[in-house]
Amino acid sequence: MVGCLYMARRKLEDRSIRKLTRTGSGKSISVTLPIDVIRKLKWRDKQKVVVTKRGKGILITDWKK
Repeated sequence: MVGCLYMARRKLEDRSIRKLTRTGSGKSISVTLPIDVIRKLKWRDKQKVVVTKRGKGILITDWKK
């Protein structure tokens, strides 16, 4: 085989593990969320959300007008 152009699938228990990624000029950091979670919440692309620090973690909630 000359080269594999596909990525191995994650184990079921490891699918929620994500990496933090620097964006733009490095002043912001992003994280990708699992698509099945986004679909269950019925969130859409470019939807506004509120990010709140809670203890040693964060809470992401839908933005309400």
